[in-house]
Amino acid sequence: MSLTKKNYKDLIDELDNVGKPLIFFHDDTDGVCSFLQFYSYLHDGYGVIVKSRPLIDNKFLKKVKEYQPDKIFILDIAMLDQDFVNDAKTPIVWLDHHPVQEIHNVKYFNPRFKDPDKNECVAYLTYKTVKKKIWIAMVGCIGDMHWPKDLLKEFRKEYLDLLPENIKDARTALYESDIGKIAQIFNAVLKGTSNEAMKYVKALTRVQEPYEILNQTDPRGKFIYKRFKKIDREYQKILKDAIEVVTDEKLILYKYKDNKIAFSGDLANELIYKYPDKLIIIAREHGGEFKCSFRSKNIPIPPIIQKSLVDCEGYGGGHEFAAGGAIKSRDFDRFIENFKKHL
Repeated sequence: MSLTKKNYKDLIDELDNVGKPLIFFHDDTDGVCSFLQFYSYLHDGYGVIVKSRPLIDNKFLKKVKEYQPDKIFILDIAMLDQDFVNDAKTPIVWLDHHPVQEIHNVKYFNPRFKDPDKNECVAYLTYKTVKKKIWIAMVGCIGDMHWPKDLLKEFRKEYLDLLPENIKDARTALYESDIGKIAQIFNAVLKGTSNEAMKYVKALTRVQEPYEILNQTDPRGKFIYKRFKKIDREYQKILKDAIEVVTDEKLILYKYKDNKIAFSGDLANELIYKYPDKLIIIAREHGGEFKCSFRSKNIPIPPIIQKSLVDCEGYGGGHEFAAGGAIKSRDFDRFIENFKKHL
């Protein structure tokens, strides 16, 4: 089911006809901004943040049993297991923008049905549906590197100070504007355990305006900003370390050991902004494998990952220029050798 104007109405009908929703969302800026807009529209719902691999499978059935929802919504999660759908025995609505997956007995909304190359982030799709809190939609878009040209005029009419006219793309906005800083704040407070992250998501559901966070004008804003500053201090240290490995080679590979807080995606995004002619691999060693974030400006990454996985145990995929994966530690050197051959 593609997201046409008609389908926006179909999706809003799903939201209007629900008593007690259970909402799964991914632990990135796009995912949380989608959840916040849904929550703002529904004024109800039990949220479950999905960390690590973007997959809903049977390990999440305990949440269904615990909450006993009337309907399940899944936001910005790339993979859904058919066994979960079958065993949940609850209507499921899935809103996503990753490559289309074959799945049955789900109301599946994805713009790639109509155009496989279309990559409109879920925070954008959610705003087009519920029309709630455009600033949160823009935070999600910028955090997901989506530049929503049709929302810019509307957004800037109210929040021009957060995104000046001289900024022309999402990556620049992320690092050189206040709306980008808010995206970084959202991303930072999602770090840590699921229970810890949900404390800050709950605080975000109470925030009405972005200035509450930027200017710390109330207890919620101060609570959120304090967490951001703590996380950012750790991030800046590891970013400095990552920059030191940069050479004249096309590939930037930065490996780091297990850390309570994962910064791989953040490092990959900032390094591709600083070094747009490179291809970035950030690899965090954890639990016997390297969890990786890949970025490039114009080299499609998923095909290279798939070719490089030959004779290696692991998985990987995602967007054309922003992907993720995990490779067993014992195979990681071979994977990198393969990767370099296919560049």
